[in-house]
Amino acid sequence: MSTLKLATRKSLLATTQSGMVADALTAATGRAVELVGITTEGDVNKALLAQIGGTGVFVNRLREEILAGTVDFAVHSLKDLPTTPAEGIELVALPPRHDHRDALCGPGKLSELPAGARVGTGSPRRVAQLRALRPDLEVVPIRGNADTRLAKVTDGELDAVVLANAGLTRIGRTELIGELFEPEQMLPAPGQGALAVECRSDDAGLIELLRVLDDPATRAAVTAERAVLAVLEAGCSAPVGAFAQVENEVLSLTAAVVSLDGTRQIRLSASGHPESAAELGRQLAARLFEQGADKLMEGP
Repeated sequence: MSTLKLATRKSLLATTQSGMVADALTAATGRAVELVGITTEGDVNKALLAQIGGTGVFVNRLREEILAGTVDFAVHSLKDLPTTPAEGIELVALPPRHDHRDALCGPGKLSELPAGARVGTGSPRRVAQLRALRPDLEVVPIRGNADTRLAKVTDGELDAVVLANAGLTRIGRTELIGELFEPEQMLPAPGQGALAVECRSDDAGLIELLRVLDDPATRAAVTAERAVLAVLEAGCSAPVGAFAQVENEVLSLTAAVVSLDGTRQIRLSASGHPESAAELGRQLAARLFEQGADKLMEGP
C-alpha cells in the first residue's frame, strides 16, 4: 500500500494536529502517512485576519494541492474552514473534538487583572466578549503563533492574551493559563477545538478509508454551530460565538451575537435531535435575526 500524503500548514500547532490525525489513521487502518508542509496566505500575510478576508486564508492553498493531486488529504482547524462547501472537496471526517474553551494566559483570572489592563487577541469575537466582561480593559490586536503571543505576556508588553485552550494543550503550552472561560462567560468560535479532514470528493476509496476518523457527536455539534454562522454571515457582521454538545441523544446549542464594543448582545439556546443539527442551527440563527442581530453593528 502506498504512503498517503497529508497536507498541513507548517506551524508547530498545525503539524502537531496533523500528526495526531496521521497516527490515528495509521493505527486504525495500517496505512502509512507522510506530512507535507504547505505555506498558506494566512502564514505569509501578517495583517489582521479581518483585513485579509479571514475565512479561507489558512485553507485555500491546501485545497488547491488536494485538487491538483499532489497530496491525498488535508487537516485543518475547523474554525478556519469557510462554511460554504468547496467544489470538488469533501469534508470527510471530524475527529473527536478537544476542549472548546478559550484560555486567558496571564498571571491570574480576568477579574484579577488591574484596571485598564492590556489584553491581546486578534479575534473580534473575543474582543467583543472581553469588553462585555471587563469594559475597562485595553484590548490590543495581535497575530502570530502561540509562542509569539505568549511572549508578549512574559516580556511584559501585555498583561494577558486569549488563545484557544485546545491549541495550547496540543503543543504543551498550558503553563501560563490563568483562567479557562466557560461558554457562559465567553462562547467559543463555531467549531473551535475540532479538526477537519478533507479530500477530493471523487476519491471514493480514500473517503471510505478516512471515515474511520469521524466522530458522530462531534459532527452533530459543529454542524449546528457552523449552520448558525453560515446564516449570520449572510446578513450580520457582528462577532458570533456558538457552542453545541450532545448528551443522551439530545443536541444542545447556544449562540450569541455581540456588538464589537461589548455593550449589547443577543444570546439564545435551543435543543433537538443530533440528526437535525443543521436545521437546529439555522432556526436559532433566524431567531437571532428576529431579535435584532443584524442591528448590532449599526452603533448605539
